[in-house]
Amino acid sequence: MAKIESSFLDLGYLDGLAYRDSPIHRLDPRIKLITTLLFIVCVASFGKHELAALLPFAVYPVALLVLAKLPPAYILHKILLAAPFALGIGAFNPLFDRATLLHIGSVEISGGWISFASLMLRFVLTVSAALILVACTGFDSLCLALARLGVPGVFVVQLLLLYRYLFVLTDEAMRLSRARSQRSFGRRGRELPVIASLLVQLLLRTLERAQRIYLAMQCRGFDGELRLLRPLRIGMTDVAFLIGCTTALLGLRFADQAPALGHAIGGLLSW
Repeated sequence: MAKIESSFLDLGYLDGLAYRDSPIHRLDPRIKLITTLLFIVCVASFGKHELAALLPFAVYPVALLVLAKLPPAYILHKILLAAPFALGIGAFNPLFDRATLLHIGSVEISGGWISFASLMLRFVLTVSAALILVACTGFDSLCLALARLGVPGVFVVQLLLLYRYLFVLTDEAMRLSRARSQRSFGRRGRELPVIASLLVQLLLRTLERAQRIYLAMQCRGFDGELRLLRPLRIGMTDVAFLIGCTTALLGLRFADQAPALGHAIGGLLSW
């Protein structure tokens, strides 16, 4: 339970980074959301054997990380936490695709290893871009940006409440865990019937807590519309950022620079 609590506190730290001040933080959330989605689409649209063409896209998250003054170690730690999922998906690629696609000196590299490396690189690029988006925008602002971009309001409100209620659920779980540990010794209290009873109690408590939260929101005039103290305004800086990022990303995607870069990297590796 202590690990779960520390994980959610760590998630709160990610959201807290959005209150810093930097040129990226001051951009309109809608602009940052659109550019990040465009970046993810461009990266994900490459073929499974296209590796060299993905390398220039690393400039985007690195530049945002530097301009937003975010801690690189924290972002890297979050990427490593999610890495096992990508590893599990691509681990069997070298076994199924054994055709040789690249020679580095006398070493033959199969298509499976290239597709595995491409998958991992795309994973790192897309996840880092998403983490940086949340860290320099905040989940509240992101949900408001989704609503302003035409996403159904019901979906946006549910997404926001789900995110916020995770912390409430964790708080209730911590209370039950501390109560159990204070009433047991050693490894007692960890039997399956006890754990099942705790889960039932957690469900009942969360349902009751959800009802109280709903009544409190109604008493404060919540009508299902998201509002922020800082109004959303798109200025010239936002437009310039959007045009610059869109031009650069589409240029990297469709300028057919992959063959030249691939030959250059292959020449360096075989030198």
